[in-house]
Amino acid sequence: VQLQASGGGLVQAGGSLRLSCAASGRTFGSSAMAWFRQAPGKEREFVAVIWTADITSYAGSVKGRFTISRDNAKNAVYLQMNSLKPEDTAIYLCATDLRGDYYYSANYNYWGQGTLVTVSS
Repeated sequence: VQLQASGGGLVQAGGSLRLSCAASGRTFGSSAMAWFRQAPGKEREFVAVIWTADITSYAGSVKGRFTISRDNAKNAVYLQMNSLKPEDTAIYLCATDLRGDYYYSANYNYWGQGTLVTVSS
């Protein structure tokens, strides 16, 4: 099973980016898919999660600015990030195959390699 994240880059504050994560090797249509992020020197933190039927949940710091979506036919999850701030700078990682509380990274069995998002002020 592989998760391949892409779409990161350098953007000015206030700008937008769209991250993609494609899964291969297994279909995850019935599993939650999530985004986490990890800034230098900080712990990995929850960003957003989406379940089947498009039920979503967001971290308070990104709610209203980020939107998570999924395409089950493509076995993919996306993260549209608007109004980006310098504090959003981090490596963004996608995860799936949830076993337990969605908020904790330890409860996901499969992870992508991450894509770097850098927001300049």
